[in-house]
Amino acid sequence: MNKENKMGVMPVGRLLLSMSLPMMASMLVMALYNIVDSMFVARISENALTALSMAFPVQNLMVAISAGLGVGLNAVVSRALGAKDHEAVRRSAANGVFLLLICTAAFMLVGVCCTRIYFQAQTDIAEIVESGVTYTTIVTVGSVGLFMGIFFERLLQSTGKTVYTMISQLVGSVINIVLDPILIFGLLGFPKMGVAGAALATILGQWAGAATGCYLCLRKNPEVPLSMKGFRPHRETIGRILRIGVPSVIMQSIGSVMTFLMNQILIAFSSTAVAVFGVYFKLQSFVFMPVFGMNNGTVPIVAYNYGARRADRMMQAIRYSIAAAMVILSCGMVIFHTATVPLLSIFDASEEMIRIGVPALRIISLSFPVAGFCIGCGTVFQALGYSIYSMINSLVRQLVVLIPCAFAIGRITGDVTLVWYSFVIAEVFSLALSVMFLRRIYLRVIKNV
Repeated sequence: MNKENKMGVMPVGRLLLSMSLPMMASMLVMALYNIVDSMFVARISENALTALSMAFPVQNLMVAISAGLGVGLNAVVSRALGAKDHEAVRRSAANGVFLLLICTAAFMLVGVCCTRIYFQAQTDIAEIVESGVTYTTIVTVGSVGLFMGIFFERLLQSTGKTVYTMISQLVGSVINIVLDPILIFGLLGFPKMGVAGAALATILGQWAGAATGCYLCLRKNPEVPLSMKGFRPHRETIGRILRIGVPSVIMQSIGSVMTFLMNQILIAFSSTAVAVFGVYFKLQSFVFMPVFGMNNGTVPIVAYNYGARRADRMMQAIRYSIAAAMVILSCGMVIFHTATVPLLSIFDASEEMIRIGVPALRIISLSFPVAGFCIGCGTVFQALGYSIYSMINSLVRQLVVLIPCAFAIGRITGDVTLVWYSFVIAEVFSLALSVMFLRRIYLRVIKNV
């Protein structure tokens, strides 16, 4: 417990690679299973694919809450480790379990009571409603695997053991990928379950990943002891987690609101436009997930060295992570421009989906390099306890700029192709805010460490 953690001594470039590469690899696999899930569902029908697109905001909200609270837990634990406060480390882990179990119970209740109302508010197409209700009810009622899986991953990340994080994520993703065709199409003697099979494969993969993460935390992560014996909620610790985590939750939840509202704008053109938007999100995750994986590796490095008062190591990690994010997303932009039709064909795209989807992917991807810089800045804000800046940026980009622009362009022009330019416009506003907030944090915090 008293030995210096590698986050305080290893050269920053090598440290960032050692922590980020395993997480980037596991995030790629997660992106792959997201694509595989939709790829098989698309073979049921285009309406089934549209149902998954409409279910995405609910799934994204669950991920937003679990990942956002995980960011708060990660930063609090890493800072306590850097300050050598081992009692605070133990207390933070126990209170993290408490918070995430409350969230699990809430989503189970919502899944049982509100799913049908949610889908009927969006469409009156019976196949979309029934498929969406089936899928969403299963993934919300079985969400304990998602919430606890992210909890164990964040504990492993906080001590720099990202290889073990990769293992737990790989277990869950591989099981999901394997079970998808078996349960959807009724292979190997299993009943043909359709959309319900896709949902069941998802939660079984999440449960397996959570069980693996729990085992690795107990056996391989002694710096963060896990014990609920004699547990009592600790208001100050919960407050610290929430101060960092809630802005991150809100920031990521804004994406769910944005997706819901964008679906309403696009459904006025056609259900195919909604399907295209859902396909875009699946495909862009293959580009963005590695960046998020790298940034998840960056948060504990910056937080640890902030606790250890090492501004030089903080700045190196910040520079490397922002540069890498911009390079990765620039490559993604090139792929989206040069392989557009093959990417859409993965989802059994109709001629209409190709017609709408080709310009959509090419236009939206123009914003990718700028998004890389903004995501890197958001990581710095979260690691240093200024998640409110990330929240403001996300709010402005997705709700203040993107949705009004998309609505206005759609109403004025009546052309769905032009609606996609609203993503580029919104990212320009995000860039301006990111530069302003990063400069403020440098002058107020980093420069004075």
